[in-house]
Amino acid sequence: MFLAQFLTTWWTWALLDYLLVISKAMSRLPHSSSGKRRLRDLLQQSDNRHCADCGAPDPKWASANIGVFICLKCCGVHRSLGTHISKVLSVTLDEWSDEEVDAMIEVGGNSSANSIYEAFIPDGVSKPGPDAGHEERMRFIRSKYELQEFLKPSLRISSGKSNTATLKTSFSRKIIDTFRSTSDKSDGMIEFIGLLKIKVKKGTNLAIRDMMSSDPYVVLQLGKQTVQTTIIRSNLNPIWNEELMLSVPSDFGPVKLQVFDHDTFSADDIMGEAELDIQPLITSAMAYGDPEMFGNMQIGKWLKSNDNALIEDSIINIVDGKVKQEISLKLQNVESGELELDVEWLSLDQ
Repeated sequence: MFLAQFLTTWWTWALLDYLLVISKAMSRLPHSSSGKRRLRDLLQQSDNRHCADCGAPDPKWASANIGVFICLKCCGVHRSLGTHISKVLSVTLDEWSDEEVDAMIEVGGNSSANSIYEAFIPDGVSKPGPDAGHEERMRFIRSKYELQEFLKPSLRISSGKSNTATLKTSFSRKIIDTFRSTSDKSDGMIEFIGLLKIKVKKGTNLAIRDMMSSDPYVVLQLGKQTVQTTIIRSNLNPIWNEELMLSVPSDFGPVKLQVFDHDTFSADDIMGEAELDIQPLITSAMAYGDPEMFGNMQIGKWLKSNDNALIEDSIINIVDGKVKQEISLKLQNVESGELELDVEWLSLDQ
C-alpha cells in the first residue's frame, strides 16, 4: 500500500515537471516564430528586396540598430564599423530580440532609412553598385552612417573628428542618438550622456574694442566642441536669441564662454569670459528622470558666489516638461559687460 502511494506521488511530480518544461518551451516558440514572420514580411516589401547601400538583390542581412537590409558584401563593411555604429544580424540564421524586430519595423526598412541617410548626396558622389569593390563600398558606407555626410543640413551635427548616427526605435530620436557615441582616433570612444541647448539671448554694456563700439559674438566650448553665435555689427547691447547645441560627455567639465570683437584685418579682441557650471543642472535633471511626468516646478539652483560669474542665483526649473535654467553672467577679465542665457537639458533617454 505504501509502495503504491509512493509510486503514484513520484509519477505525479515527474509528470508535472515534464509538463512544466514543455510549457516553457512552447511559450517561447510562438513568440520567436512570430518575430521571424514579422521580419520576413518586412523583408518582402519591394524597397527591402534590394540592398540599402549598393542595390544588390535579395539581401539576407540587416543592420538592426540602423534599420536597413543589406547584402553580404556590404555586411562586411558594416561589421568593420563596429556595433556602436551598425549591429549586423542575419535575417535567417541569427536570433533576434523582440526589441530589435520592433526597431526594424518601426523604421520601416530601406526607403524610410535612406530618406534620412541619403537625403543630400552631393554632386560627384554616387552609390556603389552590386559589383563595386570593397574600397568603394567602404568610402560610401562610412560617409553615409559614420560620418553622416548625406543628412539634411538642419540635422547634421558636428562634434569632434567624426560622428556616428543610428536610427534606434523611431525617427524622432535619430538626432539625439547621434550624440550617444563619437569615435575619435586619438582619444578612443567618447560616451555622451545628453545634450545642452544653450540660447544666447543678449549682452548688456559690453566693452568697447573699436573706435566707439564693438562687433561682438559669443563662443561656447565644451571639451573639443566649439560653437559660436553670429556677429552683430557695431552694438554694445546685442540681441542674439540664438540657440547653440553641445553634447555632454560622461566626464564633462564646465562650459567655457568667451565674447569676442570681430576684426577684419587683425586678430579678434577678447571682450570677456565666464564659465558655466553645468553640474547642478545635470544632477537635478537626472534626479527627477522624465520631466514630462511632472508639472512646472523648481528642482535645483546654481548659487552665486565669489568663485563664479553669476549676477544672481540661477534657478533650475521644469517648465512644460523640459528642464531649463536661466543664467545671468557678469563677464570676467574685462571692464564691463553682462550676458543672459537660457539653458535646456536634453537626456538621451528622454
